[in-house]
Amino acid sequence: MGSRVLPLTLAVAALLADAAGVHGLAFYLVLLAIPGAAAAAFLGAGDALDGGAWLRGVTTTLALALLVLGSAVREGAPHGAAVPALATSAVVAAVIAYAIPAVVWVLEPLRPRRRLPARRPAMLLDLRDRPLGL
Repeated sequence: MGSRVLPLTLAVAALLADAAGVHGLAFYLVLLAIPGAAAAAFLGAGDALDGGAWLRGVTTTLALALLVLGSAVREGAPHGAAVPALATSAVVAAVIAYAIPAVVWVLEPLRPRRRLPARRPAMLLDLRDRPLGL
């Protein structure tokens, strides 16, 4: 249950339900995504505290907060009215927060690495360090 795939899938399904006009289903999908997001956030925070992947801990915690915000705003809206823009934006931001570690992982090979200075071969060191007369 600590996987980020479950809340991400439910959040995307909620966005699709909103686009289809089934706002009641979208509300329940966002509400259902919150326990999965909480489990992923707790595992991510634990990994970050162990000295591991701090990016995953930050993004899963941010996504949890955004899903809770989206659910709260959606519930507070008058029934029968349009979905508040903040509710939809919060769910979109949560999906983006879940995608950030994947984007960083894909772009990691493009990051420049620090190179060590080239070392002279041992044979050249011996020849250059000897006095000319020997």
